[in-house]
Amino acid sequence: MSSEKRTREKPIRTGSIAFRIGLSSGLNLLLIFIVLDVVLFWVLLWPRIQDGSGYAEITIEDFNAFKLLLTEWKADIVLRLEGLLVVLWVLFETLKVRAKLRPLQEFADAALKLSELDGETEQRYQKLENAIDMLSPAEEDQMLATGDAELAGLETAVNKLMTRMRDSYRQQARFVSDASHELRTPIAVIRGYADLLDRWGKTDEKILEESIAAIKDESESMQHLVEQLLFLARGDSGRTPLNVSDFDVSDMMKEVWEESAMIDAAHDYRFESGGAIPARGDVSLIKQAARILIENASKYTPEGGEIMLRSLVSDGHPAFSVQDSGIGISESDIPHIFERFYRADDSRSKQTGGSGLGLAIAKWIVERHGGRFEIISRKDIGTRITVILQ
Repeated sequence: MSSEKRTREKPIRTGSIAFRIGLSSGLNLLLIFIVLDVVLFWVLLWPRIQDGSGYAEITIEDFNAFKLLLTEWKADIVLRLEGLLVVLWVLFETLKVRAKLRPLQEFADAALKLSELDGETEQRYQKLENAIDMLSPAEEDQMLATGDAELAGLETAVNKLMTRMRDSYRQQARFVSDASHELRTPIAVIRGYADLLDRWGKTDEKILEESIAAIKDESESMQHLVEQLLFLARGDSGRTPLNVSDFDVSDMMKEVWEESAMIDAAHDYRFESGGAIPARGDVSLIKQAARILIENASKYTPEGGEIMLRSLVSDGHPAFSVQDSGIGISESDIPHIFERFYRADDSRSKQTGGSGLGLAIAKWIVERHGGRFEIISRKDIGTRITVILQ
């Protein structure tokens, strides 16, 4: 379509559309008033005088009484008021619809301006469009560059958008790959033991017991992994609501300390209370984040080692910390430990187990509450992770 033909096109005007919608709504209101008036007329003008035949009759006296009643009620004022309400309703609906259609009007005006560009400017935007079409999301180093100084701002915006899209694509690809790998391992183990049962488990009681125990363990691991994946998926899609309430951080950490000491007798759990520390949030989710940090600390702390839990106030904000006496985290790994499926040391991960999703879930919970982490770690000494809430 040529630019000459485009300039002859009529612009879109949302004002007339809004008026038509408002007028239609006003006519609906007028119809309601008419129905109400007719009903009132029927009730007052047609009082049924029951006789043996069941028919209604009306007399001159009834009609005159009705006229007198309308005069007393000032029916003309009522009708005028109804008309005024209809007019005001049409005006209100027109303005409301027009406000909603304002973005469409602005878009139409911008499109009209673009259609009226001169030849040189149109060629410039055509060049930009062609350059964007040539971009490939799969090529990491490819950037938009037209060489036009006036389009530099648009180029920068597009390049930033492409960078974010590529980062998101890489994270998604890695997440799917790692999830597939994590699910593939227990499935392979279960299948292997099922084959073992099929061959020898029917007659060998030892193989039968070993296979059943292994299948149960792997099934539980796979179920736990799937639950973690579903939690993160629901969180990413905004389907995990927060049940916000007031709670005390010290009371919460004391509960977690007591249950950790009861469940895990292989480590020495200590608790240091900072007194009454009021906070506000979803206490069940925050408690889940604390449990994840404690579970992670127990994995990397040798038997008999100490795990210290604290409640405290940090820079005026409620906080809690989990400190282990384990092997520590290298400085280069600290920025990545909350990434999904990230493992600082594959051989160490094989010994401790886990899916690599626990800390990612803790991060989601804390950030959802507007909080942040502080991490201090020394190799072969231990790690302290502090959660600072808002």
